[in-house]
Amino acid sequence: MISRYSIKMNLLTLFFHLNIFTKISLFIKMSRPKIKIVTLGCSKNTVDSEKLIKQLELNGSKVVYDETDDLPCEVVIINTCGFINDAKEESIDTILEFVKKKEEGKIKKIYVIGCLSQRYRSELRDEIPEVDSFFGVNETNKLLRELNLKYDKSALSQRTLTGPGHYAYLKISEGCDRKCSFCAIPGIRGRYQSQPLDYLLKEATALAEMGVKELILVAQDLCYYGYDMGKRNMLPKLVDKLLELNMFEWIRLHYLYPTTDFPWEIIEIIRNNPSLCRYIDIPIQHISDNVLSSMKRSHNRKETEEILCRIRHDIPEAAIRTTLITGFPGETDNDFRELYDFIKEFRFDRLGAFTYSHEEGTTAHKKLNDDVPQKLKEERMSSLMELQQTIALELNESKINKVYNTIIDRKEGEYYVGRTEFDSPEVDQEVLIETDHNLKIGKFYGIKITRSFGFDLFGVPI
Repeated sequence: MISRYSIKMNLLTLFFHLNIFTKISLFIKMSRPKIKIVTLGCSKNTVDSEKLIKQLELNGSKVVYDETDDLPCEVVIINTCGFINDAKEESIDTILEFVKKKEEGKIKKIYVIGCLSQRYRSELRDEIPEVDSFFGVNETNKLLRELNLKYDKSALSQRTLTGPGHYAYLKISEGCDRKCSFCAIPGIRGRYQSQPLDYLLKEATALAEMGVKELILVAQDLCYYGYDMGKRNMLPKLVDKLLELNMFEWIRLHYLYPTTDFPWEIIEIIRNNPSLCRYIDIPIQHISDNVLSSMKRSHNRKETEEILCRIRHDIPEAAIRTTLITGFPGETDNDFRELYDFIKEFRFDRLGAFTYSHEEGTTAHKKLNDDVPQKLKEERMSSLMELQQTIALELNESKINKVYNTIIDRKEGEYYVGRTEFDSPEVDQEVLIETDHNLKIGKFYGIKITRSFGFDLFGVPI
């Protein structure tokens, strides 16, 4: 028979060991290094960083990711972009900035991850030996192992949001199977890999439970979703399933490739569901058949126009956004004039333009001469953006005295800054709201447009 004394002693021993275990656990957590995450590049990189941050936090690490937060940190992880020259320069400048801090004794370790180190790992090791280790894309487990931390596979769909919190990106795939001659993404990120539908629904649900009101689907090519799994036209099914969750005020799509087998069902879904933003982001890159053929795009001018005109016919109120490249090898004055005239005639609601970057490893770099002078590339880009500013001003003036459902992103000085469904965060125009009332960040308000200036609108709550 067990005596009360032995039970008491066993309990005291158990409590002693538990107390020691608690103290050891607390010591381990306190000894974790403070880590700063710096994210460069696109929204897909943002998603990667947010998932990495969650893994670090699950290991008990203190993580800083706000650019304005300059708390002392022992470890810096830089998530780089290596897509075009400007992005590469920004990434290298950022690395060197932290190398200097390391030399000054302000930080102990620097790790570089993402597209730049995936693409130029050996060269970076040779040129910047002060960096402790370089990791490519999708190597979170190796980075955690370097930090003596655990990689929690059960938490792959979990994230720590680094933005305002009321909008977030859902990356539905990795890589790309398109053969565009100017693009380095397939060489960096690999072949197209769709995320399983159930996984995406789980991640989207978790985001909604964190307070996300606007879900933005991103991929190098949304239209290709499911093809790598042997399932054609899966994007409409994914969007339908997200709508069935009934957890988001807005769902926005980036990017729809202008392919000849364009998923027209998605346009019908957008037209019939107010939760889907009437916002079509369709990067055409050019309109001249000469340039499109050299770019190895899967569409010519006639097919491009048919897709764009049908979208505008089916959803006349939708904002259509595109991106363009100026100065592609072999682009003549006539090619550019054709592009300029097309933009002037079609009048895109939103437009971004970039100068061509001659990227190693691409078909264009291997087979074409970068024969358009940089100055001419920039002049052509500026000409397009000046034209677009005129178009945007005219389109914005037609919005005066109309009321739009607007989400509030932040407050700057005397203005609240918001967006309508026709504008995506960080890349499109905004609504500057003048009011003496307190508006809540992340909430929706009816805003009456009172005036416009350049690419921005001004309004007041109704």
